[in-house]
Amino acid sequence: MKTDIQIAQEAEMLHIKDVAASIGIEEDDLEFYGKYKAKLSDGLWDKLKDKEDGKLVLVTAINPTPAGEGKTTTTVGLGQAMAKLNKKALIALREPSLGPCFGIKGGAAGGGYAQVVPMEDLNLHFTGDFHAITSANNLLAAMLDNHIQQGNALCIDPRQVVWKRCLDMNDRVLRNTVVGLGNKMDGMVREDHFVITVASEIMAILCLADDLTDLKRRLGRIIVAYNFSGDPVTADDLQATGAMTALLKDAIKPNIIQTLEHTPALVHGGPFANIAHGCNSVRATKMALKISDITITEAGFGADLGAEKFLDIKCRKAGLKPDAVVLVATVRALKYNGGVAKNDLGEENLEALAKGIVNLEKHIENIQKYDVPVIVTLNSFVTDTEAENEYIRRFCEERGCEFALSEVWEKGGEGGIALARKVLDTLENKESHFHPLYEDELTLKEKIEKISKEIYGARGVVYEPAADKQLAKIESMGFGSFPVCMAKNQYSLSDDAKKLGRPENFDIHIREVYVSAGAGFVVALTGAVMTMPGLPKVPAANNIDVTEDGKITGLF
Repeated sequence: MKTDIQIAQEAEMLHIKDVAASIGIEEDDLEFYGKYKAKLSDGLWDKLKDKEDGKLVLVTAINPTPAGEGKTTTTVGLGQAMAKLNKKALIALREPSLGPCFGIKGGAAGGGYAQVVPMEDLNLHFTGDFHAITSANNLLAAMLDNHIQQGNALCIDPRQVVWKRCLDMNDRVLRNTVVGLGNKMDGMVREDHFVITVASEIMAILCLADDLTDLKRRLGRIIVAYNFSGDPVTADDLQATGAMTALLKDAIKPNIIQTLEHTPALVHGGPFANIAHGCNSVRATKMALKISDITITEAGFGADLGAEKFLDIKCRKAGLKPDAVVLVATVRALKYNGGVAKNDLGEENLEALAKGIVNLEKHIENIQKYDVPVIVTLNSFVTDTEAENEYIRRFCEERGCEFALSEVWEKGGEGGIALARKVLDTLENKESHFHPLYEDELTLKEKIEKISKEIYGARGVVYEPAADKQLAKIESMGFGSFPVCMAKNQYSLSDDAKKLGRPENFDIHIREVYVSAGAGFVVALTGAVMTMPGLPKVPAANNIDVTEDGKITGLF
């Protein structure tokens, strides 16, 4: 059996100008990064902005397990299937982070015969967007510390610096650091912290900004510290906004690449869904809606994280209205939720399936709270049995969901035609009455509790004393109307990663809350979730290499 990278490296790619031409994008509207990658020019939006939007389909999933779910694979395969049915469809994805690529998860280009290519470029440096975000983030950090060193005219309290440096790598030793050690000219000694680039507020800002002007305005609002009087100090106060915008002027332009079957894909932005808002850029999504009849996008991790944030943050901020949601599951993952060990997942076990399917049930219920039609799809494995598939089909249909098997990993677009037809039928015959879960007018605590109780199924919410104070401060500063971005582990509906299935009688523990004033949301950290992950005992990086002729191996 060929690996994902082998399949990707054997693919015959078209020049990106030909891929773009297939959906009406002219060569003059492309900024090339070699033969197979390009950015869409700012001028293209001016040509498209008055066109009617196409339909918007969100792909999400159950909680991830070591058994694998295949959300991005399904997204890519569904786009390829739509093309086979002669539909003008566009895929809109996030860019992968180097952290999980070298850590435990691997890359994020899809899998099997449902991938976007060039796979190695996408998973590594791509068009440099993440490097630009990292540089802009750390420029602001440098200017902040320099201001303190050079007289501190803004009276910044070094004990209340909240802006963190970032790096797009899993590096746990950087979570808590001390900077400024040395002599007097080496800066003020203070505690500092790093987050992974995909958790940086600048990543969120880039993904939520409408255009360069909006990007600049949002960057200026970033709160970096508080002064000795307790008032916020912003990037505008440090006069850092212009230089940061200069670093990001190309990164804000959406990227276009292709699938193995030459279906166009806009891949842009990449906030994590467990510690950020988990969606690709608003610019790429809005562009795709103008270009295509059907835009297929995905949001990270399970529906409790990525989908909730897509629906409550991205759609709210960008005025988007999804027409349907595809919810991805696998027989193997559901049996894992039912208590089966990873090594035994290939054996038929209807009893474990019945126990584990409650995780899928909760995600179906959650999406239905937004009044958007749901299609459940099973990402097929060769070990799945007909009895298991039939059990899940009946389970979904009894709950008012359409159901389809997906075989895109093995068969590419051809394996997604059954799913594509279900999606098309839903778009044609079922109306979406989308609305967010909560109103802007609720207090921040009310929003946190609504997400915790209605989406996670929690009994209640417990706040650390520090979080209570932070919430009061944020509301006193006028940010109480912001949506809430919950930072939570991805493996469980609860904030305890070990509680699989559909946990009951648990509380969500809020340990820290802070405002991302530029992005326009409030972040609530739950449980033990980390904004700078660490590498596993045996990282994926151990197996990555380059041959003498420059061919990358071991990437997955």
